[in-house]
Amino acid sequence: MENSTEEYRIQSLDMDTQMLLKTALKDPSSVNLEKVSDILVDQSLKDQVFSKEAGRICYTIVQAEAKQNNGNVFRRSLLNRLQQEFKSREETRARSLQEWVCLVTFICNIFDYLKVNNMPMVALVHPVYDCLIRLSQPDALMNEEEVDCLVLQLHRIGEQLEKVNGPRMNEVFYLLRDGFLLQEGLTSMARLLLLEILEFRAGGWLLSGTAHKYYYSEIAD
Repeated sequence: MENSTEEYRIQSLDMDTQMLLKTALKDPSSVNLEKVSDILVDQSLKDQVFSKEAGRICYTIVQAEAKQNNGNVFRRSLLNRLQQEFKSREETRARSLQEWVCLVTFICNIFDYLKVNNMPMVALVHPVYDCLIRLSQPDALMNEEEVDCLVLQLHRIGEQLEKVNGPRMNEVFYLLRDGFLLQEGLTSMARLLLLEILEFRAGGWLLSGTAHKYYYSEIAD
């Protein structure tokens, strides 16, 4: 996966930080990788667009470090920092819904990109599921922002996650089905998103052409 650093969305960062990240992408052993992982997490929690992009940056640094000196300093620092953020997720959610949604997006992104022998990292499976189950609780289903985040992550990594742990995916979908059928006060957009993801999984993580047209024309309207 060769990428020019210009492709990454790092233009929003100050010049020193951009230089640090560009160096980390090409020559990781010449920079403080713990500092780099902190910058990537901090920026991801502030900026939802960046949180979707950061997985790719992390992947490139992990690959570059492994190639350079067979090291894993960056990956270890990143996972340590993610563990801290994960532990305080309820406080984050109470403080800022946007930061919480960014955190989930970032963790799911890392799960999607960082593999060990082409397999998802075991250390991330339960934290990712815990985040998705939190987003499936009744209070979260009342927030369109959280429903939207949940559905996006399931579209992106649902199939991979189910292969690693099917029973926990069932747990997520029992909550979503009950929310859709029984919960009062959901917005019409939240209902539409939930129905779409229920159909998406029921169809083997695929949406028929007709269903796609139905949902996406509704969402566009």
